[in-house]
Amino acid sequence: MLFRKYRLFILSSLFILALFFLLSCFSINSEITENDLGNILSPHDEQIGKSQQIILVHKKNQQSSEYLVYLLLKHNNQLKFYSEPMEATVGRNGIAPIGEKREGDGRTPAGIFLIKRTFGYNASISSKMPYRQVLDDDLWVDDPDAPDYNKWEKKNETNAASFEKMKRIDDQYKYGIIIEYNTDPVIKGHGSAIFLHVWKEKKSPTAGCVAVSENNMIKILSWLDPEENPIIIIESL
Repeated sequence: MLFRKYRLFILSSLFILALFFLLSCFSINSEITENDLGNILSPHDEQIGKSQQIILVHKKNQQSSEYLVYLLLKHNNQLKFYSEPMEATVGRNGIAPIGEKREGDGRTPAGIFLIKRTFGYNASISSKMPYRQVLDDDLWVDDPDAPDYNKWEKKNETNAASFEKMKRIDDQYKYGIIIEYNTDPVIKGHGSAIFLHVWKEKKSPTAGCVAVSENNMIKILSWLDPEENPIIIIESL
């Protein structure tokens, strides 16, 4: 009887180990490889154009609600990974298909967007990108009826009824990248203040931005180069 229980314990343990191994393999295989990049990005060749640096926001798999950020280098029309994939969070209500993002819907807009401006709390950072320090009177207007909707303004320079303070009481905007969504032209009510920034905490969703860890934000900012025409691609699966 004792031997039978011991044997059952051994078999159960082996089954659990095998299941753990399979789940681990599934997790690994959920990440894309360099061989996958051509199929994923080829529909966007024209929009990618001369961009040599690409930030790709990609769902782990169709069944998952988790996202990864990939930093990609393009050279001689070949795409390569710059680093290991980074865990990321997106809007609390997921990704809005192209053209469907609306103000306050809690979704991150899908699409391909330019990266031209960065910001943060420090006076300067280690980055080649244009950088602006956030001050206490800096606001981002999210009032769709305001003439300066989806723009960075000073508190005394706007009459907007609604806005977001750029100098937060937490570190989410300690390091940030402006995703040039709905900035040129600005369409009333189609969403505002879409950034890549520091996450509140791991797996904590955003109001519509993309967020990664502080260490990964520092890595991204140090990697970006305006001479390489960087873009971000946010996929909707």
